[in-house]
Amino acid sequence: MDKEYKLIICVVNRGFSEEVMDAARAAGARGGTVLHGRGTSLHSHTVLGVRIEPEKELLLIAVERDGCRAVMEAINERAGLGTPGSGICLALPIEDIIGLKAPAPAGVASADTKKPTEGAGE
Repeated sequence: MDKEYKLIICVVNRGFSEEVMDAARAAGARGGTVLHGRGTSLHSHTVLGVRIEPEKELLLIAVERDGCRAVMEAINERAGLGTPGSGICLALPIEDIIGLKAPAPAGVASADTKKPTEGAGE
């Protein structure tokens, strides 16, 4: 692994994952994964005897270590605890990673986009 990465984990109220990803991308993140869950906070409420747990979205965003703080601050500004998204964010170091590639420069095709016959017979 040539570069160091961190995994940003963000938990927000349901419906705010796009807002989080918009902020993350604007700050330099390339993408993320959204998982659906439910909170287990003591602040849940009961309706007709049924305990209602707030639905949450969990976002996993791998970023280069140097850009991590900027991405987290952008997310916090758009969907942090003081917003309707009521989100929290944390980052963990990634020890090893497979499958992330640097984006190809503008106008240059990556190896994944080459046709199978290109380069044959050279």
